[in-house]
Amino acid sequence: MLMKEYRICMPLTVDEYRIGQLYMISKHSSEQSGGGEGVEVICNEPQSHPQHGPGQMTEKRIYLSSKLPSWMRTFVPRIFYITEKAWNFYPYTITEYTCSFVPKFHIRIETRFENDNGHNDNVFGDSPTPPESVSHLDILTDPIPEKHYKKSEDLSCWESRKTGRGPLEAGWRNTAHPIMCSYKRVQCSFEVYGLQGRTEEFIHKNIRDILLVGHRQAVAWTDEWHGMTLEEVRQFERELQEQTNNKVKSTQSNAGSASNPRPAFSRSISVTDEPSLKKMGVVTPAMPDSSQPQTPMRLHSTPE
Repeated sequence: MLMKEYRICMPLTVDEYRIGQLYMISKHSSEQSGGGEGVEVICNEPQSHPQHGPGQMTEKRIYLSSKLPSWMRTFVPRIFYITEKAWNFYPYTITEYTCSFVPKFHIRIETRFENDNGHNDNVFGDSPTPPESVSHLDILTDPIPEKHYKKSEDLSCWESRKTGRGPLEAGWRNTAHPIMCSYKRVQCSFEVYGLQGRTEEFIHKNIRDILLVGHRQAVAWTDEWHGMTLEEVRQFERELQEQTNNKVKSTQSNAGSASNPRPAFSRSISVTDEPSLKKMGVVTPAMPDSSQPQTPMRLHSTPE
């Protein structure tokens, strides 16, 4: 298992980013959906945590076969999906990713949001991450894949009409007010002999790119979401979820009637069973009494 900690600063407050994060994820998912690939929302409902309080649990299927490198497509079915399960107890979140095709693929991301510039070496309160495993990502200067670059999201040109912030300049993390940091502890494993190291490095490279693009967008789109209430952004989220689900389902239906139809089934295995949920402190009304023998919980299976 390969573990790294990413720290990404933004010229926002933690309270502001609560809205910006929901807006950014919804809009980004919508933009990435189409052609039979994209993000399908399976579940989005309130949950509670004994330590972190009320929150939200979401489950999504991310269809992305065409985005795999050529060497991986040789042994992966033409269509498969990644399942993302996220527990959002803002400003603390847990996200897990599993694969419909490879049961030994697993990513776990813990996130903590703090109003600082990324200097906290033990933000999760258990043990500091070794310095060699910490990466500070700069949303201004770090390169992103060319296909994701948009002039409107270039933060060296960005100016927010609503907040008066921007553009960002070299050294901005030491001078910006306000400033916050998204701390992400990422563990990924791909326990397949001969492919583990190569695949885990590939996963981390893609996580890094996704984090940079997503956090750049959250800032660049500030004037689109700043001033929205939590209920307003949740309504926006529901509307875009319906749109993206329809995009994925309609294009999959069309592909199924074509000369090369998609497989009529997909296998899904997850390590997130009932004991794991209870260790995380997640309480759900439907969770049965663990004192009685139970069939393991079966889930439909990001990075983030």
